[in-house]
Amino acid sequence: MIFNPNEFEFVATRAWVANRTVFMELTDGRQIGFPAARFHRLASATDEQLAEVTLRMNGSALRWEALDEDITVTGAALGRFQSPLPQAA
Repeated sequence: MIFNPNEFEFVATRAWVANRTVFMELTDGRQIGFPAARFHRLASATDEQLAEVTLRMNGSALRWEALDEDITVTGAALGRFQSPLPQAA
């Protein structure tokens, strides 16, 4: 069987932010996190703005109203980020 990521849709049951990392809990119980710095608008957001993440579209999207930012849960779960990981100092 060949893996085709276009056949999958991940859905989150909750989302939260801790230490500038965005976490999602998926319907299968897995918890996935990614650094806010991987998305341009999230990278420049304040901690308070980041904390205001909500789920939309029946758990298929993450939304930050104050930042006017939407990220699909599937895209984040598959590692489709705007920016590479920051280089360690």
